Amino acid sequence: MSSSIACIIYNDKKILIAHRNPTGDMGNRWEFPGGKIDEGENAEQAIIREMMEEFSVKATVHEKITETTFVHKNKECSLEAYLVSLEHDGMKTPYVLTEHTEYKWVDPQEIRNLSFVDSDLKLYPDVLEFLRKTFG
Repeated sequence: MSSSIACIIYNDKKILIAHRNPTGDMGNRWEFPGGKIDEGENAEQAIIREMMEEFSVKATVHEKITETTFVHKNKECSLEAYLVSLEHDGMKTPYVLTEHTEYKWVDPQEIRNLSFVDSDLKLYPDVLEFLRKTFG
């Protein structure tokens, strides 16, 4: 089973989402930043690596929020969501994107109105509940 991570980056009542490049299965859709956990890595190491590779920013990993499984190309996959903070918000100093065309900070409720990656949508109800309980 392959394992992936989703970074829930929450700041000032907004959540960071990223728009995927047009190529690939889920191209041109919005997602929580993240990616695959490589062999020999744990989730924290994968988050730190992915955020540096995809956004050129240092990440700090906090607690695990939730997890789910999904099937991709007839293969079962696991996806874990973690609360993550970044060294800056990407506004004054933009993030350098390698896997995405853009990013934005949105109200978490807006996600339901966007073309969002299916696997991340499976995490979405638990993420909303976590944000409500943790940040009010």
